[in-house]
Amino acid sequence: MANGEIINHDRARGKGVVVRRRRGLVVLACAVVSGLGLMPARAEYPDKIIKIVVPFAAGGGTDIMARTTAQEIQTDLGKSVIIENKPGAGTIIGTQTVATSEPDGYSLLMATFAHAVNPSLYKKLPFDPHKDFAAVSLIARSFNIVVVNPASKINSISDLIAEAKANPGKLNFGTFGTGTSAHLAGELFNAMAKVKMTAVPYKGAAPAISDLLGGQIDVMFTTVASAASLVAAGQLRALAVTSAERSAAFPQLPAVAEAGVPGYAAESWYGLYAPAKTPAPVIARLNQAIAKAVQSGAFKKLEANEGLIMVGGAPEQFDRYVGQEEERWRKLVKDANIEVQ
Repeated sequence: MANGEIINHDRARGKGVVVRRRRGLVVLACAVVSGLGLMPARAEYPDKIIKIVVPFAAGGGTDIMARTTAQEIQTDLGKSVIIENKPGAGTIIGTQTVATSEPDGYSLLMATFAHAVNPSLYKKLPFDPHKDFAAVSLIARSFNIVVVNPASKINSISDLIAEAKANPGKLNFGTFGTGTSAHLAGELFNAMAKVKMTAVPYKGAAPAISDLLGGQIDVMFTTVASAASLVAAGQLRALAVTSAERSAAFPQLPAVAEAGVPGYAAESWYGLYAPAKTPAPVIARLNQAIAKAVQSGAFKKLEANEGLIMVGGAPEQFDRYVGQEEERWRKLVKDANIEVQ
């Protein structure tokens, strides 16, 4: 008997061949099963820590949004979600980090207004904001708030327009840097109100607001997060909100559009991206977690305190929204000749 063949010599020769062949099939089947047993099963997502990269320093509005998001989605996903702050170069450093990460759903980007504006501000970016990213979800939209020093004689948007027209180029508005929401909201005001105020760039909201409090600059189109507590304490005077309509969070404040600049609207946003080629089931799972998170008490608190509008929605809707924002701001950047080297 050779090679473990089993042949029944008491039966016909043909049957012996059949038995031999059957034994061969059994051996082959065992080999296949054994081989499959050595192959690692695909783990269900997520099976390790997820990282959200924030392209800003810790403590700002984007960082707060990212940490709230991490806190809420980790409960649903069943794995820890951590924050990595990578500020610099107008969000480019942190954004590039995610663009070049493995497309496995474990490195995500908390993107903002800058993601839609940077293609117009920079002649060249080290990534393609469309081809290198997969949209997960638009988390929230927000607006800015127009504020002045309480000692200022400017008490309304009409006063601001009148003062700017009477003194072209002499009024100045503080920004967080070239191309930020505070900057472009002010430039949009210039264009639509047909006035000329001078932008003064700072390295963040805090130093700009400090100079506004000290009287070194005249006005800011700042984020609600950076100014709300100062307005409540009487340290800043709020003139209007930059949303298209009044905000339920600040019902006493008019929108710029109703206060003297019809059609004016400038908003910011927060959204989550993954690297391009991230598997569709992973994107769907993250999107599901975001949809649940924006309904949470933590997000409702942000909505009430900071005037945010929670969104959620499908990845396709996020893509369309960012495309519209990019097109909208491209014209202003070109007309105002704004460029970052």
